[in-house]
Amino acid sequence: MADDFPTQARAVIIGGGIVGCSLAYHLTRLGWRDVVLLEQGRLSSGTTWHAAGLVGQLRSHANMTRLIRYSTELYAALEAGTGLATGWKQCGSITVARTAERMTQLRRTASTARAQGVEIEVLTPAQAGEKWPIMRTGDLAGAVWLPGDGKANPTDLTQALARGARARGARIFEQTRVAGIRLKDGAVSTVETNRGTVACDVVAICAGQWSREIGRMCGVTIPLHSAEHMYIVTERIDGVHPDLPVMRDPDGYIYFKEEVGGLVMGGFEPDAKPWGMDGIPADFEFQLLPDDWDQFEILMKNALERVPALETAAIKTFLNGPESFTPDNNFILGEAPETRNVFVAAGFNSMGIASAGGAGRALAEWIVGGEPSFDLWPVDIRRFARFNGNRVWLRDRVKEVLGLHYAMPWPNHELTTARPFRRSPLFDRLAAKGAVFGSKMGWERPNWFAPPGIERRTGYSFGRQNWFAHVAEEHRACREGVALFDMTSFAKFLMQGPDSEQVLQTLCANDVSVPAGRSVYTPMLNERGGFESDLTVARLAPDCFLILTGTAQATRDAHWIRGHIPGSARAVLTDVTSGYAVIGVMGPRSRELLGRVTHAALDQADFPFGTVREIGIGYATVWASRRSYMGELGWELYVPSEFAVTVYETLAEAGGDLGVRDAGYYAIESLRLEKGHRAWGRELTPDDNPWEAGLGFAVQLDKKGGFIGREALAAARGRPLTRRLVSFLATAPDTPAAWGGELVTANGDPIGGITSAAYGYTLGGVVALGWVRSAGEPIDPAWLAERRFALDVAGEPVPVRASLRPFSRARDCPPDRAAIGNSDGRYSNDALDHYARGSY
Repeated sequence: MADDFPTQARAVIIGGGIVGCSLAYHLTRLGWRDVVLLEQGRLSSGTTWHAAGLVGQLRSHANMTRLIRYSTELYAALEAGTGLATGWKQCGSITVARTAERMTQLRRTASTARAQGVEIEVLTPAQAGEKWPIMRTGDLAGAVWLPGDGKANPTDLTQALARGARARGARIFEQTRVAGIRLKDGAVSTVETNRGTVACDVVAICAGQWSREIGRMCGVTIPLHSAEHMYIVTERIDGVHPDLPVMRDPDGYIYFKEEVGGLVMGGFEPDAKPWGMDGIPADFEFQLLPDDWDQFEILMKNALERVPALETAAIKTFLNGPESFTPDNNFILGEAPETRNVFVAAGFNSMGIASAGGAGRALAEWIVGGEPSFDLWPVDIRRFARFNGNRVWLRDRVKEVLGLHYAMPWPNHELTTARPFRRSPLFDRLAAKGAVFGSKMGWERPNWFAPPGIERRTGYSFGRQNWFAHVAEEHRACREGVALFDMTSFAKFLMQGPDSEQVLQTLCANDVSVPAGRSVYTPMLNERGGFESDLTVARLAPDCFLILTGTAQATRDAHWIRGHIPGSARAVLTDVTSGYAVIGVMGPRSRELLGRVTHAALDQADFPFGTVREIGIGYATVWASRRSYMGELGWELYVPSEFAVTVYETLAEAGGDLGVRDAGYYAIESLRLEKGHRAWGRELTPDDNPWEAGLGFAVQLDKKGGFIGREALAAARGRPLTRRLVSFLATAPDTPAAWGGELVTANGDPIGGITSAAYGYTLGGVVALGWVRSAGEPIDPAWLAERRFALDVAGEPVPVRASLRPFSRARDCPPDRAAIGNSDGRYSNDALDHYARGSY
């Protein structure tokens, strides 16, 4: 057999579970024949073999649903293509609600499903009982039914995918253990195994709970950690038949499916049990962990309440199999940012069977095409940083993450474990002033400020949460006076060197060839013309640019930029995020406040919008940029970290009689939505282009040298805009809260979905941004005026006004809520209006 082992391959896949076999299958379908898959044990012997095999298609993000819907199509067709049965059965699924709050969540889920084109039906308890007769329904508030869901046999699926891959040329080697991965010039070159060394162009790590250790062999951080996952299998139960739907009872943390006339019952307990802190044994093949009835007790108790027949049913098997979980309960996919030509598909959080078909296809397209074929940000490995690989942090976080499967997905829900993690220099000062913190990319960020005597805790609900009135005051301080925002979590990079301008001109759709002391808002696009990022580029010197981008995008944007710096270019990118705090001074009185603490001239003539300049603030020297995401007169101060407290205290003391107020990210959300300001990852994704997004003013098609995505944008410019980003406003007094994900209807027909929503305190109503699509007609103001729009909020239609321009104009407000302040944003309302009128 040693003579048959290859010495080279185009792609080496490490891991022979369902995900690795899916990737091999899809790479060969795309024409790659020289594919080698290495499995240290036998196919499916790690986690795949003991997976429950549930396939629930709906996810909160449309493209994640798209992946799983493809999985269902693949699994249904795989037997005909390979001759191997897969056990796939489209039996549908029911999710039940024990409480009114859970039923509200299920109705919101139904709205999201309809926005994504997924068939769903809201059921009464009696109707749920008709579809699942052996359950008790007297305590239920209702349920939802998804007929497209199903179940499959994980081992059979894996074997079918492997056969399909072999038929197109892939070679699969079991009992082959990877011992090392060699690099050359920052890229993978060879894989060392116990059977020999394979030279290769690409390595894909699909090794399940071993992936973290495999990643370390080539300098790649794969932040996952194993936890015990338990379920039981019963003997036959009367009334259980092969067509019985999958049933989920998230309030009880449990799920059920039929198996050979009995039931599989498992779940996701709120306090999980991490495993394998010291590493996963390499020979852990077709093995289980010891039974733990104490850990399983909460699941068993709730299962007995739901299905009384379990009281007398014989238990055939107790399975306790470890699975890997990630810090945010989404799997990990994509090209590793640290090492070229290393790709990862791992950490599937008990959703590997449902996701494997789509994930294998998406990663294969990424490998072959050089970039993702559609937006995969929720699962992109670049949403993490190297610090997320810390074992102690992962262990503590995983205890909470497993339970998120069935935890109530409250709006604004924050994870509580493994915190605080990263802290701004202002953390203690803001905590002393009542800050209630959230977390993003590990940063502790003030969401809102609790006044004295108010509990510092977010009370979750689907309606107005306990911070509503307090955030209103923060919002109004920014609109009417002056507010301070700690925005230190912004990712910050320096691009330095004689060729910096040339590199950035290629990367940026806008023209960043500006004099030192100016800043430019610009998209970075992919070859399809979609948003890879949107950011601000500030020129500090002829050969030095400061780049400001979103908190979550630090790893992703750095990887994208560095990947497009030619080897011969005299330019280097440095992450300086931790070196600078960012303090936002925002509001109509921001110039007055800053004027008290600096000698710099701040008037319109000396410090116009877009200016960036070094100024003194008290004893400190900072970079001040006239720019505001909140849409008011304002400055972002980029402060060396060691001076941050000094600057903050100077501003707070000087603004006492101006009513200066601390404000948090909930206020930023309402402020930016009133002004129609977009957020990358929500309104702007790699699937959206600037023409559709209303950001054509930030594109310079004719700039010298062009830019990435220019050809796609030029080709799309003359086409009718049949898909567009639209602002919505609902001002009726009884309008329910919207949070994003709601279905948008026009004249009662589904046409799109909401990406972001908040209460606009200046406008006096719910304000939102969302994408809509026409049947082929250009979407313009006349098209919007001809239709009656509504949001589906938990099943309730909410009439809304729709506009291609933001509503923050006095004429759009109720009489007592006239818009205050000027439009002075990261991109201006005037520019948005200009493009919306079709005159760009």
